[in-house]
Amino acid sequence: MARPLVLVVEDEEPLTILLRYNLEAEGFAVETIGRGDEAEIRLREHQPDLLVLDWMLPGLSGIELCRRLRSREETAQMPILMLTARGEEDERVRGLATGADDYVVKPFSVPELMARIKALLRRTRPDTVTTLLKAGDLELDRETFRVRRGGREIHLGPTEFRLLEFLMRSPGRVFSREQLLDGVWGRDVYVDERTVDVHVGRLRRALNRGRARDPIRTVRGAGYSFNEQFERA
Repeated sequence: MARPLVLVVEDEEPLTILLRYNLEAEGFAVETIGRGDEAEIRLREHQPDLLVLDWMLPGLSGIELCRRLRSREETAQMPILMLTARGEEDERVRGLATGADDYVVKPFSVPELMARIKALLRRTRPDTVTTLLKAGDLELDRETFRVRRGGREIHLGPTEFRLLEFLMRSPGRVFSREQLLDGVWGRDVYVDERTVDVHVGRLRRALNRGRARDPIRTVRGAGYSFNEQFERA
């Protein structure tokens, strides 16, 4: 099952290690970057489910990166939790006014931080924490790893299950093959882009029995998307 991705932008290595360990223990996929300018480049390539952002960063400050992200349509709604050693009220207000959804002052309680991250995701990205995804006659249960269509159970391999879940989490959004490789297989695994086509084909064969309509849309020259209107197509 594809796990919610948290991008941690923090230049203090011991804190980065602590955050990665605890986030992964809570079931999140984690990516870390130590510079604000490098994070800005990465965020243009791929958007995480939640951003944990330090205020003071080399290259580009966290507060400026937050401001830029909020000015871009594709990242305007991305959940951002800001970490900072600044505890004064006017600084907290400034961080929230710039666009941060929540604000945690260092040193912080790790259990409290984890609870804030989960609460923020429940509020802003409920699709990342719900166990059941539904569209038309298609139902995917992220807890039991079962997929049903029209009441009939569909048996998928682990990769096809992750692929379907990834697409269903963002209905209508077109993902390139590279984005699907990052989101489903992970950035640390080398897989040829043509592999995506193979697994999409397997997924379609499993889902589309008889005259059932295809929920996977191919966008020529761009990639694939989950068509939430497939039952009325």
